[in-house]
Amino acid sequence: MFHDVFPYSDFPRIPVDGLLAGRRLAVTDTTLRDGQQGWRPLRVEEGLRIYEFLVELGGRGAIESTELFLYTSRDRELARRIQEYGAERPRPVAWIRSSFNDLRLVLEAGFDETIILASISDYHIYYKLGVDRQRALEKYVSVIGEALRRGITVRCALEDVTRASFETNIRPLVERLLRLSEEYGTPIRFRLSDTLGLGLPYPDVPLPRGIPALIRRLRELGLGSHQLEFHGHNDFGLVVANHLAAWIYGADYSNCTLFGIGERAGNCPLEVMLVHYVGLTGRSGDVDLSVLPRVARFFEEIGYRVPEFQPIVGRNVFNTKAGIHIDGLLKNPEIYLPFNPSLVGRRPGIEVNAYGGRAAIVAWLRLRFPEVGKRVDKNDPRVAAMHEEIVGLYERGEKQGSLSDEELYEIATRYFPEITMGE
Repeated sequence: MFHDVFPYSDFPRIPVDGLLAGRRLAVTDTTLRDGQQGWRPLRVEEGLRIYEFLVELGGRGAIESTELFLYTSRDRELARRIQEYGAERPRPVAWIRSSFNDLRLVLEAGFDETIILASISDYHIYYKLGVDRQRALEKYVSVIGEALRRGITVRCALEDVTRASFETNIRPLVERLLRLSEEYGTPIRFRLSDTLGLGLPYPDVPLPRGIPALIRRLRELGLGSHQLEFHGHNDFGLVVANHLAAWIYGADYSNCTLFGIGERAGNCPLEVMLVHYVGLTGRSGDVDLSVLPRVARFFEEIGYRVPEFQPIVGRNVFNTKAGIHIDGLLKNPEIYLPFNPSLVGRRPGIEVNAYGGRAAIVAWLRLRFPEVGKRVDKNDPRVAAMHEEIVGLYERGEKQGSLSDEELYEIATRYFPEITMGE
């Protein structure tokens, strides 16, 4: 059964043959920066509530930091409120462009750490900034160097890194900044921003698209895994795979948003990476994902619709409609559930339609009316009659989607008069 890999009472393990020895993985959050940038501006109270959820989800050790804009009065008020909140984790950090005016905002807000954007591909340097490589490099070095000189820890965000030349664009900047970091005695990290989701997670894929290859080359420049962070987008559906590859091959930090909200096709879903964090590290005590249903409800209350089929948090994730699956769940939940849904605050759900068979009816009765359900099985004539009536609804075209609890209750009471909706 491979219960060392699939424990059911915990998240599935990810064996990686010692590749994580001596390393301390962590998630970093950008819901309050890239998330709201790609969705909508958040009110101060909304942002603060989201931060409180982040503390609950991973403040025990899994979520290291959350990043914040400082451009509007609302941004600065949220930053102040989060700074005053006093949680050890996630630590609030600023996010700015490579600009002395932006750096002034960091100093005024009293942050000791900031992300500084450094657009690194020729697409951005020539088309967006309208300068050549040398002028772009000097601009980045001057602003980041000043931050380091003032004792501010910097994460240099290499924007569009998966379309950038390593030798002519990435390496010169990294080497200059490493020297400045050493000179001023102030730490620096590098964020690998796969801005268009072009990265590929396979170790044999070369630069510029290969994520393991990029991390390998940066490690050869002397960067430690604790100095590397990956930030991916999901334009080609590979964001989680790329984030896992980055973790496994040598970047300790995974920059994500709740539910993957973000620009275009979105970012990497933070809740998914927390599941994989436990899978890689075994550190279950660092997370509390039973909070997730409350997080999802809050987002829906403020206007975000969580997709029905979204991994981990979607309404359909732990629901079963297919008869063969339901039959398996009745025999042993491990057959069709990869872990106990209670780990993420959920329980298995049964939806009854024309294809669920009698097993669906038995499962629904056991779930909704356990005292009655435990006394019946698929061969009970009442179950058979109830199934026949349900199939007839679909054959006559009177029903299309799954039956609601109220509809099922109305049918069930004709065969099981002892059940009541309040049971």
